[in-house]
Amino acid sequence: MKAIDTLPLWVQLPAALLLVVGGVFLLVGALGMVRFGDFFMRLHAPTKASTLGVGGVLLASLLVSWAQGLAGLQVLLITLFVFITAPVAANLLGMAGLHLRLPSKAALPPEAGGGDRGAGADLGADAGMGTGTDAGTGGTADAGRRAP
Repeated sequence: MKAIDTLPLWVQLPAALLLVVGGVFLLVGALGMVRFGDFFMRLHAPTKASTLGVGGVLLASLLVSWAQGLAGLQVLLITLFVFITAPVAANLLGMAGLHLRLPSKAALPPEAGGGDRGAGADLGADAGMGTGTDAGTGGTADAGRRAP
């Protein structure tokens, strides 16, 4: 196994760049965990920034492994595992937070009310969807059904 200083410069520079970029993303993810105020905002920081940070560090390790003549299969499998499991875990945590009705400090989107309804806002009514009424009976679509 070669020391890192015996590797050619064309391997050292990209590996160092990947380590620095990965470290910056990890730092941003850690700052997001500290700075953001609630569960859903804190969930966003590690799933985006930290995944890219770990990916940069693992890609640098993979590059150095290949330059040393090693297959780097372990590093490749770890990278694949991180990129597959992190979004799935974040999705499951987010769904659990929604199920538990955890409060969020995020601003709500503006209401679509009054005359300022965006284009396509009447699409459901034009297509006969979303109105909850049946044109023939004037009531709900289930108005013609009888209880057993």
